[in-house]
Amino acid sequence: MVELKDDQAAETMGLSPVRLQNAWNVIRSEIARGITPSAVAMVTRHGHSVRFAAGYASEVNGKQDPVNYDTIYDVASLTKVVATLPLMLMLIEQGKVRLKDPVSFYLPEFASMNKTHVTVGHLLTHTSGLAPFYDMHTHGWSREKIMSFIYQSTLEYETGTKIIYSDLGFILLGEIITTILGMPLDQAADQFLYQPLGMKDTGFIMPEQLKSRIAVTEYDSALGEHLHAIVHDENARALGGICGHAGVFSTVSDLSLFAQMWLDGGIVNGEQLLSRVVMEASIVSKTGGIVGGNRGIGWQLKGDKYDASGDLLSNATYGHTGFTGTSLYIDPVNELSVVLLTNRVHHGRSTSVARLRECFHNAVVSAII
Repeated sequence: MVELKDDQAAETMGLSPVRLQNAWNVIRSEIARGITPSAVAMVTRHGHSVRFAAGYASEVNGKQDPVNYDTIYDVASLTKVVATLPLMLMLIEQGKVRLKDPVSFYLPEFASMNKTHVTVGHLLTHTSGLAPFYDMHTHGWSREKIMSFIYQSTLEYETGTKIIYSDLGFILLGEIITTILGMPLDQAADQFLYQPLGMKDTGFIMPEQLKSRIAVTEYDSALGEHLHAIVHDENARALGGICGHAGVFSTVSDLSLFAQMWLDGGIVNGEQLLSRVVMEASIVSKTGGIVGGNRGIGWQLKGDKYDASGDLLSNATYGHTGFTGTSLYIDPVNELSVVLLTNRVHHGRSTSVARLRECFHNAVVSAII
């Protein structure tokens, strides 16, 4: 198995180089078990980082392409927190959106089927009553038809009584952002987030010149080929690859820059990119005793149903995961961010990286001296 390791800064970061090997060994072990063909990880603390990459970005027709630190991954639902969420927080801090605003205030067609009470805040906390998703991609619908279908959909449970993780809610949030800003979501993310942060290898539609660096995901029988530089999520693909719930591609370095902004209270290169107040509000539980999890604004918090932070990161930790095998977790108490990217769906959807994520996080935080 091909691997790369860069952990010379471990002691500067207050990490034991010896104990850090336990984290790299977790990745080696899970790749050897066939859980994922590749993984790239970056741990950042006190302004310094360590990195590890192992395995193959593609294993097609007997050809193996090794990963590198700059391998680009389809990050799936990390899109929700590295595109849709920060753009929505910017609109909130600018006084253009309130959490209690009805969704139908921005998207009037959504008012049908008794949904006028559903708010932006409900969408951001997955408490809206909307279904998790629909297989909208199977009908050959246009983007307009898909959006009309979501607008006309009925609620599956009483709003505010449960946490049911919903892609539909974040698709709607992407539409709200586009409506307010008057520009496509990908352009907004690039202009207001990725360019200021220096996230040069992050975006929704990757340029052709970067294709050779992109990890391959699953074989698609309809296309007759493995998905390469094409978004894995079927509904995102049907929506043209640009939407609020999935579609972003990125690297560990770029996502670590994004995480560092959160650890630095929104300051990037001496400028306040995102308000510290709105960021702090987003990482406080907004769901209280509601059944089904523990959610901030957009973020998974400790104890949430989908929390993959493990046993040892602090109770202040927040993060998110992606279906393709990606995750980003930020621990403000330990001043630590951990990015782990894999293409675990390359050979199908039967494997889970849940154990890999949690064991890796446990080993990383245990390396703190």
